[in-house]
Amino acid sequence: MSGFTRGLRLWFAPERIREEGDTPDYRFSLANERTFLAWIRTALALIGGGFAVDQFLPGLAWGIRAGLALGLLAAGVLCALRAVGHWVRCERAMRRGEDLPASRFPALLSLVVALVAVAMVVVVVFGWEGR
Repeated sequence: MSGFTRGLRLWFAPERIREEGDTPDYRFSLANERTFLAWIRTALALIGGGFAVDQFLPGLAWGIRAGLALGLLAAGVLCALRAVGHWVRCERAMRRGEDLPASRFPALLSLVVALVAVAMVVVVVFGWEGR
């Protein structure tokens, strides 16, 4: 079984993680869980922002509104999926006594949010009607 498949299985059967390595100090596992929850909160905020853009900016040209909303919604979905994947990878690394995994995802998410924010600044400066 590939590492990806095994990692994906752990999403739905986290008790299997006990089969790997030694139990780390519970404080580290709890910190990993708090990080997971922070990512989930971020995902929910991005999804809420996507819906807010779509619902509360009806005067905005449809293409711009849909693009901004879909960008935020997609970032929220990716963030939620990445949260559980990162939780599993970190938990496995701690149990194995390995270094915690590095990730480019925070940089990617930051760029997406920054692009949407710049687009929103342009919308605010140049008006709602897309003039």
